[in-house]
Amino acid sequence: MKNNIILASESPFRAQLLRNAGVDFETIPARVDERAIEQDNQLSKLGQAARTAHLAAAKAFAVARQYPDCFVIGADQTIMLGQTVLHKPRDGAHLREQLKMMRGKTHRLVSAAVIAQSNEILAQTSQTVKLTMRQFSDEEMEHVIDIEGEKLLKCAGGYQLEGASVQLFEQVDGDYFTVLGLPLLPLLKALRQVKAI
Repeated sequence: MKNNIILASESPFRAQLLRNAGVDFETIPARVDERAIEQDNQLSKLGQAARTAHLAAAKAFAVARQYPDCFVIGADQTIMLGQTVLHKPRDGAHLREQLKMMRGKTHRLVSAAVIAQSNEILAQTSQTVKLTMRQFSDEEMEHVIDIEGEKLLKCAGGYQLEGASVQLFEQVDGDYFTVLGLPLLPLLKALRQVKAI
C-alpha cells in the first residue's frame, strides 16, 4: 500500500472531492450489506445522523481490518422525507415514484464520514442539509430523467444536484459538499487532527 489513506467507497463523487482537495489516497470499496445493517433493531432507535455514521463506520471497518496501518475513510449518505427513508431507486418506475413523493416538499440529507484504523474509530463527523423540491411538472421531471438517464439510479434519492436534477429544486439549506456525499471540510480537519495529512 503506497498511500496511508484509503477511501472505502466506490463513489466517483467522493473520490473527486478528496482528489480536488489535494488528498493522496487509494480507493478500496467496502463490501457491506447496507440494507441488512439497517434492519438491526438497535439501529432503528437512533437518529438519522447516528444511523448514517454507523453505516459509514461499518464500511470503514470492513476495509481497515485488511489494512490495519492505514487511515480508512468510510462514508455514507441517508435521505429522509419525514420518517420515510429513501434509497437509490431500484428502477425507472421507483425513481419516478420517489421524485413525485419529494415534489413540493423538504427532505433531510445526512452525509457522514468516519476515519478508522485497525479496530478503532479515530474521528467521525456528519452534516445535515435540508433540500426543498419545486412543484415541478411531470414533463419537467421526464426532461431531467432524459438528460441524466441511468446515472440517477446510482444516487440516493434519485437526483444529482451537480447535474440537470438541480432544475427540480427550489432551495438548499446547507453545505454543497455534503450533498455530493462527504462532509468535506470537517473531514479534512479530522484528517489533519489524526495526522493523516
